[in-house]
Amino acid sequence: MRYSRALLATNNALPPHCGTDEYAKAKRDSSMTDSNAAINTDEMALVQELRDSYQRIKHELGKVVVGQEDVIEQLLICIFARGHALLVGVPGLAKTLLIRTLSETMNLSFSRIQFTPDLMPSDITGTEVLQEDKATGDRSFKFLPGPIFANIILADEINRTPPKTQAALLEAMQEHQVTAGGKRHSLNPPFFVLATQNPIEQEGTYPLPEAQQDRFMFNITVDYPSEDEELQVMKMTTATYKGAVSHVLDGAKIQQLQEVVRKVPIAEHVIRYAMQFSRMTRLNNEDAPEFVKRYVSWGAGPRASQYLILGAKARAVLHGRNYVSGEDIRAVAHPVLRHRVLPNFSAEAEGITSDRIVDTLIEMVPRAEADTLNDERLPKVTGQS
Repeated sequence: MRYSRALLATNNALPPHCGTDEYAKAKRDSSMTDSNAAINTDEMALVQELRDSYQRIKHELGKVVVGQEDVIEQLLICIFARGHALLVGVPGLAKTLLIRTLSETMNLSFSRIQFTPDLMPSDITGTEVLQEDKATGDRSFKFLPGPIFANIILADEINRTPPKTQAALLEAMQEHQVTAGGKRHSLNPPFFVLATQNPIEQEGTYPLPEAQQDRFMFNITVDYPSEDEELQVMKMTTATYKGAVSHVLDGAKIQQLQEVVRKVPIAEHVIRYAMQFSRMTRLNNEDAPEFVKRYVSWGAGPRASQYLILGAKARAVLHGRNYVSGEDIRAVAHPVLRHRVLPNFSAEAEGITSDRIVDTLIEMVPRAEADTLNDERLPKVTGQS
């Protein structure tokens, strides 16, 4: 396997677990991109507020939802990074409850759209109706907004409706607007689509096209609770307990926090590290490892690299750091890549999933430039003896 010279460059390298001194040096270093200038004093206050809000939101969600800490963290990373999320899990794992409760803690408008085989695009986006002014007799078309005009959209069982209706979300997710009757109607920010999907049902379902899956920043796996968590669920849901949550953030504050997340500094070699995860999955890349060429039918595009970086920035702040490390990239690699790396028939026949492919990539790609200095393959790549 060959690694690019850019990845193995060692000038001004920043180790993935650097301390305060290394971080201060990195901010002065030319390896920091121009778009990631140092965070000023006011923005540092917002960073601290974001961390505090994260803990408060987790506390409020814990009044209603038991466990699912990884799912909650990934959902909040998506929201603070301005992304959309697809939650995949069997029925009864509180996916809908989690999303609805999350909207309450953020004091945002919420719409649930139950996707069914007979749902039409206009049932989501809205439609124009002909109205008559009884005083003058004039007739005109008026746009009646659909349920998509909210801050948080729960697209429940999104794979139960035909592709024509699924595609009604595309413009809203990408452009944050809806076009009807030749007119554009903007959606009020912040705007998130949080979709759910059942992985075990096949009949009466319409798998999301790859192009639409790519619009989702994260594909989040919702797993079964542990025994202790399930016991707590039984106690809460079979008695008179009703959890009430408090508002933590509002729409204006969320937009402020989204802006400060994008200003989190990231070293250039960490950006290149993130890019390797996407580039190594592409069959037309001569550096792609053999297992990728054997088991992958289609790899990740540039949007995967973008979301790896944005997700890592949000995670770094939530975990109390003001810079991005390789650890953050690895932490978001699975939810970013699992729906963008498509296993082929050989992989499916051998039980190899996209998650296993990502696991192998994490092991193979050098974790940081400082780590590659000890890589025995370095002299072969650089031509040194």
